[in-house]
Order: sequence, then structure tokens, then C-alpha cells
Amino acid sequence: MEDDGWGAMDSYSPRTDLAIEAHEMARRKVQTVPGVVEETEEFDGIRVSRVHVQNRQGEQALGKRVGHYVTIEVPGLRRRDPDLQQRVAEQFAKEFERLLRVPENATVLVVGLGNQQVTPDALGPKVAQRLFVTRHLFQYFPELLGEGYRTVAAVSPGVLGVTGVETSEVVKGIVEHVKPDLVVAIDALASRSLNRVNATIQISDSGIQPGAGVGNKRRALDEETLGCKVLAVGVPTVVDAATIANDAMELILEKLRVSVPNNGASQIFDHFTPQEKWQLIKEVLEPLGNNLMVTPKEIDEFIDDVAEVVAQGLNLALHPSMTMEEASQLTH
Repeated sequence: MEDDGWGAMDSYSPRTDLAIEAHEMARRKVQTVPGVVEETEEFDGIRVSRVHVQNRQGEQALGKRVGHYVTIEVPGLRRRDPDLQQRVAEQFAKEFERLLRVPENATVLVVGLGNQQVTPDALGPKVAQRLFVTRHLFQYFPELLGEGYRTVAAVSPGVLGVTGVETSEVVKGIVEHVKPDLVVAIDALASRSLNRVNATIQISDSGIQPGAGVGNKRRALDEETLGCKVLAVGVPTVVDAATIANDAMELILEKLRVSVPNNGASQIFDHFTPQEKWQLIKEVLEPLGNNLMVTPKEIDEFIDDVAEVVAQGLNLALHPSMTMEEASQLTH
């Protein structure tokens, strides 16, 4: 699971890997966040938000690096709707192409981050399995491919706890051999909102830090460490337990303020800052495990479905000549 490693608010705020959520939290303090621009569009059940972190001020306010962050929100993704999934894949391809910015003859390495044995963290490997990889075809059977297909390779490097090797070391070694023009990193994310879990896809061009989303900070995969452009794709599959507890406490206090004016609990907690409330919750949950993460019970079915959506979108974006029908056949 991913975080970009900047997390300035993580010590007291709900953990999130989504730039749109970081922007929402920052806007609770100021209406306009310096150095950050956001634009939103609606497409028949698909909401696309584009957050642009423009400078150091924006980085400090959001805890996200300078770059472009595209969030595709689709509540209907939680239900198995093939028509909607196809439309999401097509919209994903369009948004990905906007950030792609590499020539048609570019070499692309797709890295499926995560642990395939842990369902909420299996997105990356499952997407990598469904991609149309062509590097070997261009080397040995170039006559099989016409124009409109890029050289694509895919790998799932596993996780440190299984392989004993840092993900960044594995990826860097492959990059040095394959020499791609672009690395696409796929990973599961953490959200601060249950409404966005299993209903959101984020694309960014600022790199990725495997493991930080669940408190396991690893070396970043970005242009500085790999020497080539890096795009990150992620889907939030978990929520920090402290986030759920924090939101539940706020709802209870709000209910008490309305139904029992001047109640003792509100009088006590109204003197607490958001930071102090968050710290209290973390201390209460400490005996349960400080980084306890929660995922919906339908996660098994969802991971397979969203992996197919992301793989279809990537196949369309990376291979301009590919049709949606061909992309669907390849991912099944």
C-alpha cells in the first residue's frame, strides 16, 4: 500500500493516500489552499476530480508532492455492473493518456505492487496478470504487431516480508536492464472515508512509496530513484481503524449537541483540538495494534472486478490501436 512519503498531517489526521481527501482536509482550515488547484467533471455516474499541486506551498498544505492527481469516483463500482465497468475503463484510459506523455515507440514497465496472498493488497499483481505484454513479441515476433502498440513489460516484485528484498531494489534492477521510458506502478491505497473505499481510482505522476499507506515506509519509486518518468495508479481498499473511530466519535458528539444541549461530553470534547482528539483515539486503540486497517467483507469479489477495470484501461491507453472489445477479451 502506498503513500507518497510527505504525510505532513499524518501525526494527527486520518491517514489517506488520496490527494482529493488531503485537499478536502486542508480546505477545512482555509477556503483556498495556496499552490493547489482542483477541477471536477461529471460523466453519468462517474465523477472525475483533478488536483494539481503546483509548488512547495501546495506540498506542505496537502502532504503530497508537486504533480497531478486524478481521482475517478464511481460508487457503482461496488456492484458488479459490466456496462458501468466498461465505461469506467474507457474514462480511466482517457485520464491516463493525459498524463502518459510518452511516444508510441516508448518502452513501458508496469509494476504490480503488493502481496497477492493478502486480498486487499493484491490489486497490483492481479492487474499485472491481465495486461497485454508485448516486449517479447517485439523482440522475437515483430511481424505479429502492427502500428499502435507499445513495448510493454510487467512484473510483480512481491513484498519485503515475503521476498526479503526491498521492492525498490527489485524494480531498480529491472529498470537498469529493461531501460523503460516509463514505469507504471499499481498499488492498493488507504482512504480516510469508507465512501471512497472500493469506489475510487487515483492516477498521479508524482511517484509512489510502497508500504507507507499502512505504516511500512519504503524507498520511493519516482523519477529521482529510477531515472525515468513514473505514473502511479491506486485504488483505496482499506481504512485506518482510527479514522472510523474518529468519525464515529464526531457523529456521536454532534448527535448529543442536538438532542442533549449543554451535555457533559460535548463540553469536555469541544475544548479538544482535532489533533488532540486524534491523538486520544490512537492511544485508546494502541493495545489493538497502532496500524490496524479495515476492509469491507466484499473485498474478494471487488479486487477481481477492479483489477479487470484497471487492466482494461491500461491496455487501451498503452496500445492506441486496441479496441475495447480486444481489451475485454485479454483481461478475462
